[in-house]
Amino acid sequence: MIDLSTAAFFLLIGHSFTASTRFEDKGKIDLKQPWSAEFQLDFFSIFVKTKFYKVWSKIKRKYMHFFETQHIVKKYANQLALNDVSISVSQGTVFGLLGPNGAGKTSLIRIINQITAPDSGEVFFDGRKLEASHVRKIGYLPEERGLYKKMYVGEQALYLAQLKGMSRGDALKKLKYWFDKFEIHSWWDRKVEELSKGMQQKIQFIITVLHEPELLIFDEPFSGFDPINANLLKEEILNLKAKGATIIFSTHNMSSVEEICDNIALINKSEKILDGQISEIKERYKQNLYEVCFKGSFNKFQASMTASYEIISISQFDKQVKVGVRLLGETSTNDFLASMLQCGEVSSFKEILPSMNEIFIRVVDQWNGNTIINN
Repeated sequence: MIDLSTAAFFLLIGHSFTASTRFEDKGKIDLKQPWSAEFQLDFFSIFVKTKFYKVWSKIKRKYMHFFETQHIVKKYANQLALNDVSISVSQGTVFGLLGPNGAGKTSLIRIINQITAPDSGEVFFDGRKLEASHVRKIGYLPEERGLYKKMYVGEQALYLAQLKGMSRGDALKKLKYWFDKFEIHSWWDRKVEELSKGMQQKIQFIITVLHEPELLIFDEPFSGFDPINANLLKEEILNLKAKGATIIFSTHNMSSVEEICDNIALINKSEKILDGQISEIKERYKQNLYEVCFKGSFNKFQASMTASYEIISISQFDKQVKVGVRLLGETSTNDFLASMLQCGEVSSFKEILPSMNEIFIRVVDQWNGNTIINN
């Protein structure tokens, strides 16, 4: 089925030209006659095989939103869970849904999964309003695991795969692939309650991705994993992205956000207070901090200090000195480096951008009215 954005593009082409209702013997087009529905279908069947369509598909993936929420409001009794929250997720990207505990993230995820409905606002999936049939195109790994403790692993995996519309044959084939990949065939005939938390997490991850959903939602996916298995899962998430999956990733681990996410939205006290590309957000919140390493005398460097910069940190090993500085006023990096060259041989110089953890704390504290101290 053609999605709305492609259909709209196709119709735009159709209305830009006129053509005959059929192809002539030599493929000529009669420009005097309007397109018929039959001709449009013929044209589209050829169009999808062209390089132009492939280029269009790449443009669509990059610039058009695969998933959107618009002005979502959700209340529970007198508690406002979401207040005018809008997010946009591009196809084939990893979108970080961030926020403190109780901010409203879980409420939004429940709305996306159609567990609850918004009081107002709209949700769009691949250009269409979210509907019941989209459930099979979504894979959801919740923070609180939902496996049946008394069921056998293989039996349960097959059952849940078929609930998502897979045939038993297809499910068995893909389960074999994933069990081979994670080297867990010995778990097939074991009860879920016999597995550790991390082992159960692997099973639920497989069940979540098995039917190859177009949208994946991972809520704290690394919970219960040791560093080796957390890295394994991280690689699999990036592999899924590379294959075209669109991913919403919710976590409190900001280092994972930096490694995995392309874009983020930060929700606090029911409202979205920050969103954008990771790289753009880091640029927005940078504080003119730099790190310089040089061989020479720190005393000479300290004596040369001016009002154009301040020292933030110092470390020294043998003759190698590493200094963190904040440039002040209109001081340029070239001006600072020129003064540094008078103190010794500069071996490295780089800008220090804030981490997502620092930005998270800073933005939430500012929103909550707390005092922020630069350091």
